[in-house]
Amino acid sequence: MKPFTTILIANRGEIACRVIRSAQALGYRTVAVYSEADAGALHTQLADKAICIGPAEAKQSYLSIPAVIAAAKIAGADAVHPGYGFLSENADFAQACADAGLVFIGPPSAAIAAMGNKAAAKQRMIAANVPCVPGYQGADQADATLIREAEKIGLPVMVKAAAGGGGRGMRLVTDAAALPDAIRTARAEAENAFGSGELILEKAITGARHIEIQVFADQAGNTIHLGERDCSVQRRHQKVIEEAPSPAVDAGLRARMGAAAVAAAKAISYVGAGTVEFLLDGDGRSFYFLEMNTRLQVEHPVTEAITGLDLVALQIRVAAGESLPLAQDDVALHGHAIEVRLYAEAPAQNFLPQSGRLALWSPPGGIRVDHGLHHRDQAITPFYDPMIAKLISHGATRDEARRRLIAALESTAALGIETNRAFLIDLLSHPDFAAGKATTAFIPQHFAAVAAPAADPVLQGIAALLWFEQGAARFGHDPARSWYSGGSFSWPVKLGIGDSRMTLSVTVTGANRYRINDADYSVTARGENRLRVAVGGIEQDVVYAFAGDLLHLACGARDLSAVDLTWAPPAEAEGAAERELRAPMNGKIVAVLAAVGDQVRKGQRLVVMEAMKMQHEMVARVDATVDSLPVRVGDQVATRQLLAALTPAVAAE
Repeated sequence: MKPFTTILIANRGEIACRVIRSAQALGYRTVAVYSEADAGALHTQLADKAICIGPAEAKQSYLSIPAVIAAAKIAGADAVHPGYGFLSENADFAQACADAGLVFIGPPSAAIAAMGNKAAAKQRMIAANVPCVPGYQGADQADATLIREAEKIGLPVMVKAAAGGGGRGMRLVTDAAALPDAIRTARAEAENAFGSGELILEKAITGARHIEIQVFADQAGNTIHLGERDCSVQRRHQKVIEEAPSPAVDAGLRARMGAAAVAAAKAISYVGAGTVEFLLDGDGRSFYFLEMNTRLQVEHPVTEAITGLDLVALQIRVAAGESLPLAQDDVALHGHAIEVRLYAEAPAQNFLPQSGRLALWSPPGGIRVDHGLHHRDQAITPFYDPMIAKLISHGATRDEARRRLIAALESTAALGIETNRAFLIDLLSHPDFAAGKATTAFIPQHFAAVAAPAADPVLQGIAALLWFEQGAARFGHDPARSWYSGGSFSWPVKLGIGDSRMTLSVTVTGANRYRINDADYSVTARGENRLRVAVGGIEQDVVYAFAGDLLHLACGARDLSAVDLTWAPPAEAEGAAERELRAPMNGKIVAVLAAVGDQVRKGQRLVVMEAMKMQHEMVARVDATVDSLPVRVGDQVATRQLLAALTPAVAAE
């Protein structure tokens, strides 16, 4: 094996930061790559060197094999770590690294090719008598063939990208009429995310658990497993919560699944870290092969927490030719670990990804947090996955780990952009999850419709207090001196919170004391972007940040964004949402499905945009006439940019 001293990390964000830290701890020099959208990102600053490899779009930067190889040569790297996603399971990339004289810190190209395509991998497992989910993985990819094969399998059926993972290019179909659209959108997402539109079909097994086994192999053929992870809690077929060990797996089942995973790895002469994924049937005994991920997984930290191993360091050591430092009998699992994925998304809007600027990032202490974020003014772009951080807790028991994670989420602040933080707290707090009963149906059963957070009068009052202080400071006044023993004035503060408008009365009653409407507020401590406020005798910590004309606050599980409208002109007329179709985030227009002058119906698709590796359909909210369509296919659009102007139809009398 060729020795190496400098590792290029062909990735971005939290995983790039995580690999850089382990590599540097082992004495290796590191090289970060970045797109134009990631200039100045944290991973570029942690590495010893950083080099730009292209424009923001992943196809022209992080997915460009020539760009990555060229960067390695320019920077003097002699090894490449792919992280996960992007090129990590691309056999051509692994081979290109070898051809360029670079050590690929991952499995051989042949092993990736054997398992990187779901169709080929499933055929290999069927030949090896590994139980597999019934389905279709044929070469004929015509839409008519897929529709016919789906009818043979029977609904519900999963449409899945053969070359992908992470929920991209995947659709659950329960209605035959929806199958053509599911095939179309899954194929488009797969082509965008993985460069291949090949699809497979599988019978959807409902009420199952998603269990994966972490395997590791060295170059001498020694192969072990490190136990299982339960990844059943998913939305849009993408994992949200992962834990190890699984509350549904006992020692006997762990041994059986582990042996099957090791056999699968040995069958393809696997080297390095890999994960074999199974569906565990509702009977708790039968399991079916899903796929093998020939890379490090997003959820690897929970395995690290219960084994005490650094899996990235182990990857590097194996790539350098070292033998595994332990045998199967040496693997011991300690305690319980749970990981949650913090996404920039709006759970109440069908988990719509969000982009914009993170005004303030304040992670919790006491647990592991993997992220690639700056403390202030961090761009969350529409070009990449919306996961912004991972929070991982470990405890002696599962419930201890769960409680610690809830407390950590409550003290996390990601201000300026909507996240799933409160949703994660709700998931972890649900009785079924607390009891270890969550299956892949957990979110659809219990959170099919995620309600928007209820109005919080306390946070509204704190927002009014902060805007009042901001206004007073702007005019050179000290709020603490705006009162006197004979009484004080009340000031109206008008807030805009989402689509709501409200006016609160703020009265200064003493130094750091206020009466807001009918409640007394007392600021007992101040810090950078922090307040401790007593309301009704209860003190609470509040994290806040002003960003442009918006104030963002977080307190416990609650978040709030408010604009000061006290001096603003009258609000625009109602009904704008029906007359205008605006982009919900930054993105790229991939389809325009109407023309100026068209009569369209409520719910009709007008524009399709692509953001964060997924397609989003913009539909008419009412029957209307299209007045203008100021966008074309290929346009890059910004959040709130006008996509279509409509004139609502007049109802017949």
